[in-house]
Amino acid sequence: MLHDDLPACGVERPCSGKYYEGGRGPRAPGREAALGLGVATSERMLGICRGRRKFLAASLTVLCIPAITWLYLFAGSFEDGKPVSLSPLESQPHSPRYAAAGPRERESLEVRVREVEEENRALRRQLSLAQGRAPGPRRGNHSRTYSMEEGTGDSESLRAGIVAGNSSECGQQPVVEKCETIHVAIVCAGYNASRDVVTLVKSVLFHRRNPLHFHLIADSIAEQILATLFQTWMVPAVRVDFYNADELKSEVSWIPNKHYSGIYGLMKLVLTKTLPANLERVIVLDTDITFATDIAELWAVFHKFKGQQVLGLVENQSDWYLGNLWKNHRPWPALGRGYNTGVILLLLDKLRKMKWEQMWRLTAERELMGMLSTSLADQDIFNAVIKQNPFLVYQLPCFWNVQLSDHTRSEQCYRDVSDLKVIHWNSPKKLRVKNKHVEFFRNLYLTFLEYDGNLLRRELFGCPSEADVNSENLQKQLSELDEDDLCYEFRRERFTVHRTHLYFLHYEYEPASDNTDVTLVAQLSMDRLQMLEAICKHWEGPISLALYLSDAEAQQFLRYAQGSEVLMSRHNVAYHIVYKEGQFYPVNLLRNVAMKHVGTPYLFLSDIDFLPMYGLYEYLRKSVIQLDLANTKKAMIVPAFETLRYRLSFPKSKAELLSMLDMGTLFTFRYHVWTKGHAPTNFAKWRTATTPYRVEWEADFEPYVVVRRDCPEYDRRFVGFGWNKVAHIMELDAQEYEFIVLPNAYMIHMPHAPSFDITKFRSNKQYRVCLKTLKEEFQQDMSRRYGFAALKYLTAENNS
Repeated sequence: MLHDDLPACGVERPCSGKYYEGGRGPRAPGREAALGLGVATSERMLGICRGRRKFLAASLTVLCIPAITWLYLFAGSFEDGKPVSLSPLESQPHSPRYAAAGPRERESLEVRVREVEEENRALRRQLSLAQGRAPGPRRGNHSRTYSMEEGTGDSESLRAGIVAGNSSECGQQPVVEKCETIHVAIVCAGYNASRDVVTLVKSVLFHRRNPLHFHLIADSIAEQILATLFQTWMVPAVRVDFYNADELKSEVSWIPNKHYSGIYGLMKLVLTKTLPANLERVIVLDTDITFATDIAELWAVFHKFKGQQVLGLVENQSDWYLGNLWKNHRPWPALGRGYNTGVILLLLDKLRKMKWEQMWRLTAERELMGMLSTSLADQDIFNAVIKQNPFLVYQLPCFWNVQLSDHTRSEQCYRDVSDLKVIHWNSPKKLRVKNKHVEFFRNLYLTFLEYDGNLLRRELFGCPSEADVNSENLQKQLSELDEDDLCYEFRRERFTVHRTHLYFLHYEYEPASDNTDVTLVAQLSMDRLQMLEAICKHWEGPISLALYLSDAEAQQFLRYAQGSEVLMSRHNVAYHIVYKEGQFYPVNLLRNVAMKHVGTPYLFLSDIDFLPMYGLYEYLRKSVIQLDLANTKKAMIVPAFETLRYRLSFPKSKAELLSMLDMGTLFTFRYHVWTKGHAPTNFAKWRTATTPYRVEWEADFEPYVVVRRDCPEYDRRFVGFGWNKVAHIMELDAQEYEFIVLPNAYMIHMPHAPSFDITKFRSNKQYRVCLKTLKEEFQQDMSRRYGFAALKYLTAENNS
């Protein structure tokens, strides 16, 4: 059995006593002496491989001096014909042999141990100087492998081991082949956890050199979000499979759980049943994990499992399972401090043979008779099983799961934060947890949080990727474009795949049962965030927004939204992040993303700069019934006006708006710049209209309309400024939609600084030339799709 006061043979205790070299094991007198010969030998082998004369001399020194030292110690370490051991345990003050020795013998033994330690330190310094002068190893065609000796050396020797693994000449046992797929399982449910998974995945992708296969146990919400994200991320050598977490609820719902993770916090217990039967091993991670190293190093630890070891875990770094945190604290049974399940190495094939399912169920049933519920979800049950079966666990060094919990003792786990490998934010306080190095940890986390995910789309050279139909089609389409075409960048934007994170914030809305519900649809960038609160105050119905942001801007938006009482009080606003890529603003792609993820039967296609009149939501729902939109192809037009004043007393009625129109406080939208865009609305008739009236399509018409959800998408070839709405209205007309103006509806455009795209349109002649070319190509496509009826668009354009 493992005990809290002593590590098991070959297993290092990560969180007790003092640690050296970045937390790679407890420092005990004589430990370096016991390991000195092995360290010197490995360094000698590395020196021989590199083949430099100075390096060879240093290596020979490494060979001879320790050998002489050990011979001296061997000869002088006999008492009454019996050898005196220099093992770490026996050299400790509390060991039986140490206690039995006389004062003079103990003093002599301690002196010899210190001498050996000093000699080994001097040798390592000498060898490191020789290594610094020696040239690096030549890179051949051999597969890169990793052989990680956890907790037995400093970071320099670890890196040297990785480099040595690049060559088949120098000795290390191949452990992780260059193209070996690493399997990672994560349980994820809900909107917030989906955001956390993205940060975790970024940290893994940043360091990785191997193909990855993510197994995501997700509820329907997380699956929708993450499936779209990975599909649009298109990272090479990454495969993602989903497993329905809702179908697994019955497996663990009988276990009462007080932990904030809820029922999903118990699902790691059933991974042996959930994951494919042919999957032999997997790394299981919590969503609040951040990697600071290549995950292949952790994967390599599987090769160190022996006997019946099937679980790789780090010791818990708090006193929780010791039961002394507060009066009457009664935790689940655990071995010593217990183990934390934020990072688990699972040997699935052996677990299945051991009947893991039966093992944990029987343990849970027995303990629940007294404990009544779990406090730390699956972790309590894992620990109870290990308490009864300590042979199951391989104890990982603490740097594989540095736990920043409320009562953490993780500071005892390491000396230098740069040696840590995995950070675990396992406190509800997350980034606000107390730790003397929390700024370092927080900065590491924020680095990946705001890191441009597009930069992680790098190929793993030498590792064949699985055929991806979407990628192949994309490459074929791009190859057909002429790079010498002056409008190449415009044409290329149509095929750009933008990474998309749906439902970035919590969303909860059930459409009205009368099938008249309408969702306001709009798109925006960072410079229009200030409009969100005002729109929410004017429109009480559901809203679907596509935001064009960088990764860093997405986090700024998150902080802005979470700090707004108005936005946080609204759960019927869906925020979809489309991440920036390329030089153009993909306005129509954004509109399509927002349109596609609407749950109501009707859409109000608006823009972020417009404030709808108060009560427009209810008025539109009534108009849907009045005009029978469910059974007819109609586009209801909401007349658009504008003001040049940043502070406006918003009109509360049509009569008030007409008064402001007469006084010059308001104008019909773009009447002085682009009259054709809204002239067909017939504002003169609207002034006195009391019933809806029909208008005909005209060239360059671009009203704001309410349509059924099955309306055509916007054409993606139009980016930035110009013709993006015009083309959509033209297609509605081609599909024989009737345009009906609503007599008592209006919206007002609020002033703002000119966008970057309209500035480019006005200042760049080539921009305008390309827009004209794209417009002509769109009209030709319309003729092909809609035949003779589409000829009127060419005629109208020539006459305008």
